[in-house]
Amino acid sequence: MSIRRTPRSRRAVAVASMAAALALTVTGCGGDDGDPESTGSSASAETDKSNKGANPDTAAGEETDPNAKLAEIKGEVGLVLVVQEVKRDSGGFVTVSGEIKNTGDQPRSLNGMEGTESNVVAQNPNSVAGATLVDKVGKKRYYVLRDTDNRCLCTTAMTNVAAGGSAPVFMQFPAPPSTTTEVDFTLPSFSTTSLKISG
Repeated sequence: MSIRRTPRSRRAVAVASMAAALALTVTGCGGDDGDPESTGSSASAETDKSNKGANPDTAAGEETDPNAKLAEIKGEVGLVLVVQEVKRDSGGFVTVSGEIKNTGDQPRSLNGMEGTESNVVAQNPNSVAGATLVDKVGKKRYYVLRDTDNRCLCTTAMTNVAAGGSAPVFMQFPAPPSTTTEVDFTLPSFSTTSLKISG
């Protein structure tokens, strides 16, 4: 009996030893061994987690830097659209973020930027649903994304802006091909301007 048990015991010990060695090897590969790429990934993952906890949730999904300025577009009666970010997202979208400033000395209404499509206007009053992007190279126009009820993926229910005040806005569009890095941006009552896409 003891002769039969000895090989089994040895096999069990050998299997356990191999399993322990394999576990140590896997753990060693997964640790921080000073590789800049793995360090960067860990740091960015932790930063993402901390950012998600710190930043309030927005409809656009992210906060933008209020001090950034990619373009300043003049509109009617003292309104100015400051574009702060034009970002290509991994989900196949381009998000344009910024703020509309009232540089005049009177409060200004922010209506009239919904476009002319009656279904869109009805579902998105006082919004920026009328914005478009034009890929001149690809010869294609992109409209603000909307759901099946014609509700736009953009800022809606905007109110008047006081003199010297501002209102944050965002618009999401289908992303042009990755080779397109610049588009023409138009919002009703504002001039057309060229914007560079990041990301």
